[in-house]
Amino acid sequence: MSTPLKPLKTWGHLAARRRKPSEYEIVSTNLLWHTRDPEQPWDVGHTGFMADFYRRYRNQSPITHPDWNAFRDPDELVYRTYNILQDGQESYVDGLLDQHDAEGHDRGLSPEWVAMLAQLYTPSRYLLHTVQMASAYLVHMAPASTIANCAAFQAADSLRWLSNVAYRTAELRQAHPTAGFGERERELWEELPAWQGFRELMERQLTTFDWAEAFVALNVVAKPALDEIVLRQLGVSARRHGDVLHALLAESALRDSERSRRWTEALVKQMSEVDSNVPRLREWVAKWQPLAVAAIEAYGAEVAENAEAAENAIGAVRAFQRQLGIGG
Repeated sequence: MSTPLKPLKTWGHLAARRRKPSEYEIVSTNLLWHTRDPEQPWDVGHTGFMADFYRRYRNQSPITHPDWNAFRDPDELVYRTYNILQDGQESYVDGLLDQHDAEGHDRGLSPEWVAMLAQLYTPSRYLLHTVQMASAYLVHMAPASTIANCAAFQAADSLRWLSNVAYRTAELRQAHPTAGFGERERELWEELPAWQGFRELMERQLTTFDWAEAFVALNVVAKPALDEIVLRQLGVSARRHGDVLHALLAESALRDSERSRRWTEALVKQMSEVDSNVPRLREWVAKWQPLAVAAIEAYGAEVAENAEAAENAIGAVRAFQRQLGIGG
């Protein structure tokens, strides 16, 4: 007669911790069904394009780790807490917009700064959308659900901010109907020299299929470059032109960027636990860095009243990469 099995007090993969699992652990860990068998990522159809794609670009990535499921988001966000957090953020942003609208803020902007916003700010929704798409790719290709969740929240952050850019475009158009707001953003994104470095950087990143290189290109190089020049340095210039609203919105967006950098640092740290990964991570940073520097310099050259914009942004990106231990 067989001995009855003793029921588990929690999920098997969480039992070793010998404590009650947190909400984050329960709803975030070991959720990916297509990582169970590295040779057969799909339960239906072990051959074909998608099965081969996952085997090549995720399972056979040169960046390896014995336990990707050990990764944890430093902020331990779940869908519920992310929405609570961003609801508070949006309430703050809505308050800024309402207050400055009541004060007639946009009508008081100088013509020079209005022209700057039309060229260097409102077309940024295209750049933010590339970050959203690149983050969504990581959601699909990450080797652990805890990594995929971080990428999903990053994609949501980008959607939130490109929506705010679209809203500001409409407000600025109301205040300055002849300045071209809402009319030329795509043309400027595709043709204005200030944007072409970022356009090349992100178009190349979006066609990088190895999940680990896509992560490094996006989170270690491209997104920090965007954060430092398009958000932080244009925000500095905004203050110098009396556009406090733009500066405060940029600072709010950078809070999301700080959270993105925390999970980026945690994932790079996990990758670096395997010694053979480190040279490849550094190689990828060196590969993508020239494109990011060119993008920052092209954009920074047009940022008014901020001659040090590009230099400061490049220095900040490199400092972040050195902090990760994979920068030059």
